[in-house]
Amino acid sequence: MPSIKVAILGFGTVGEGVYRILQEKRDEIKKSTGFTVEVEIILVKDKNKKRMPIKGIQITDNFQDILNNPEIDIVFEAIVGEEPAYTYLSDTIEKGCHIITANKKMFAEHGPALMKHAEFRNVQIGYEATVAGGVPIIRTVTNLLSGDQVKRIQGILNGTSNFILTKMRKEGSSFKEALFEAQRKGFAEADPSDDVSGMDAFRKLMILSSLAFGEQPDWDEVPVVGIDHLPSNEITDAAKEDYRYRHVADIWLDEKGEPQGTVGPALIGANHPFFNIDGVDNAVIVETEYLGSLTVVGPGAGMYPTGSAMIADLIHIIRQQEAVLIPN
Repeated sequence: MPSIKVAILGFGTVGEGVYRILQEKRDEIKKSTGFTVEVEIILVKDKNKKRMPIKGIQITDNFQDILNNPEIDIVFEAIVGEEPAYTYLSDTIEKGCHIITANKKMFAEHGPALMKHAEFRNVQIGYEATVAGGVPIIRTVTNLLSGDQVKRIQGILNGTSNFILTKMRKEGSSFKEALFEAQRKGFAEADPSDDVSGMDAFRKLMILSSLAFGEQPDWDEVPVVGIDHLPSNEITDAAKEDYRYRHVADIWLDEKGEPQGTVGPALIGANHPFFNIDGVDNAVIVETEYLGSLTVVGPGAGMYPTGSAMIADLIHIIRQQEAVLIPN
């Protein structure tokens, strides 16, 4: 059976999720693709940190060990922040390896440059996990673009914010109480500022803009409002009138054909597709010229939804490259 060797950059929640799925679904992946996928090397910050037992795989804190390994075919990137992730992926593409990333902060800023670099080097980039976790919105929009034109995309793109708004509405919790519960359940980071300020949803929206429209609006021209200013009584009063607050990211083409966007709380009625999207779920509405409106819903974050999206990218890349991936 031919094999594909992969490396994982980062071994936090997402990196560990990728590793676990690769081990647990080894036979299913082999049956689906015809290839055995083997984790060859994992890059970590601290080799001495306690983590799950891993046997037969090199653990390194030196990225050069990955670049210098001629057997690596595909690299999973699960690092937080723009750097060193962008530099690592640029070097990986230059080497000729395919890459799969979940890093929305990095990809919103540097995705267009990485895509051009990858096209020049004839390698593929999987980035489904950068937007809406387990919701296959990147693949959906890509498929739509082959025969249609996207006019607008609206999304609940941050599961943490949606969880907080849901808890405030259902239980009358204050923002601080709902945020604490989100942190306790692992839905929010110790520093949740990107989530509750709207910046996380904004970055995901910029990734969708690049995909759907081939460009992004001027970042400074996009209003971004978070949920931390919403009082619980306003949320519960709206619910009594059969309205609900959702944190919505919206991107569309104006009359000049240029992308425009907004990110912030929106009050919606019972006939809106987002009305019943509660908890950490994400949802995206894509409006196109011919198909009309399509809504996709699913889990927005977490080890397995994000890891699953990255494995889906892996399988897609293997199938696309089957003729040129040389068995080891």
